[in-house]
Amino acid sequence: QVQLVEFGGGLVQPGGSLELSCAASGSIFAINRMSWYRQVPGERRELVATITIGGNTNYADSVKGRFTISSDDVANRWYLQMNSLKPEDTAVYYCNADVRTELGWVDYWGQGTQVIVSS
Repeated sequence: QVQLVEFGGGLVQPGGSLELSCAASGSIFAINRMSWYRQVPGERRELVATITIGGNTNYADSVKGRFTISSDDVANRWYLQMNSLKPEDTAVYYCNADVRTELGWVDYWGQGTQVIVSS
């Protein structure tokens, strides 16, 4: 079994910063890709940022220049540094990873952490 757990959500004022982290644990042989998604009630879950094992990153246009994804591949943790937060960044944020287990490559999700940007 593999578990992904997010940390770091909360309430922040517009223009503020927040860092999310995700810890993967369990029977992990390798992780190829680590991502952050977010979802607002009634809307589709959207990709926020991705980082590969080689360090290549990709961001949604709406967060480029404000958010930074990073990873600690040894510790199986990854992070999302969010700066210059806007009210429209309010959402539940989910971490996601493509994990190699004894069953092969499996896509795992965390339980989500709420981020609220409001004055």
